[in-house]
Amino acid sequence: MLRMILDIDRRLFGWSGAVAVLVLGGLILLPAGLLEGEPASLVSGIADAAPVGFAALLFVGSLAVVSRRLVAAEGLFAAAAGIVLGIVLLLRIRDGLVFAGGAWASALALLAIVALVWRGMALLATVGDRWARLAVPMLFGGLLVYLWEILAVGFRVPPVLLPAPSVVADTFAANLFTLGVDFHQTFIKSVIPGFVIGSGSGFLVAVAIDRSPFLQRGLQPLGNAISAMPIVGIAPIMVMWFGFDWQSKAAVVVVMTFFPMLINTLAGLQVAGAMERDLMRSYAASYPQTLLKLRLPGALPFVFNALKLNSTLALIGAIVAEFFGTPIQGMGFRISTEVARLNVDFVWATIAVAALAGSASYGALALLERTLTFWHPSQRS
Repeated sequence: MLRMILDIDRRLFGWSGAVAVLVLGGLILLPAGLLEGEPASLVSGIADAAPVGFAALLFVGSLAVVSRRLVAAEGLFAAAAGIVLGIVLLLRIRDGLVFAGGAWASALALLAIVALVWRGMALLATVGDRWARLAVPMLFGGLLVYLWEILAVGFRVPPVLLPAPSVVADTFAANLFTLGVDFHQTFIKSVIPGFVIGSGSGFLVAVAIDRSPFLQRGLQPLGNAISAMPIVGIAPIMVMWFGFDWQSKAAVVVVMTFFPMLINTLAGLQVAGAMERDLMRSYAASYPQTLLKLRLPGALPFVFNALKLNSTLALIGAIVAEFFGTPIQGMGFRISTEVARLNVDFVWATIAVAALAGSASYGALALLERTLTFWHPSQRS
């Protein structure tokens, strides 16, 4: 019977699903008294096994109602079973309890969770719907955070080395006002002006260089040399020139975002082929007409690549620049001061704010790119 179930599961869900069913079944069939340190009572054992049994039944029951044509449903069932089992295991570990048999049973349960969620992501990745494309990165990120929580709590890692995500979340919720002030100082006052000035000037200079060959020969090598300069060398100089407030941080961002935009825009302007240019010349099109109607539209994917790259570089540059002098605000200032006080959970909360801001700006630019360059082959599904 067990062999038949595993064979059916292997064909439907692959080897990861078969391993997950085997592990879950082994946990369900453990003797009564499933927790170490608890009395071996049949009633308590059954009650204790109920959540795990629900996860196993959910997964095994899906085999009877799901066919290979319903790939999305298969992925949802596998992911749901993994999530339910993951919640049970996390609650046990947080309470200092493990399954009967010690750490090996908890390790098997963790293996089952990873196998179930992994198989769910693999199935959902083959679905072309928008919700499935959003579910896969959310499941993957959630799995990484979950493993971080399990390892930090299960191995009792000192918070000064690696705080658990739950501790970081508590710190985040308790210091929303301070994190908001730091976000405004770094992102709103430094990153956005520097990003706009650096990317805009890089784009305009690229167009000027494309028009003037001598500028291309003179400015482009100089730009490559300056872009290779380390940020830790630029930031102190900018602080000396522009002071300790946001102007010096915006200047660092300008330097970091100018040359990626310059190089990518120049590459994009060369995409238009000789046949297209000859066609524009046959219509007696001027240089501005050729630029606006042929070359700039073809360069848009390159321009957006530079914008997405600059959205992360700008935030990194502003945060690092705040290490060398800033008012008593800002994400870089907060990271440096809280590390000195060994308040690592606050540091991770600030890092979370920076990660969310960077991801949001990158996603907004990617959405704008998809809207404006829907005609490009890279955007066609």
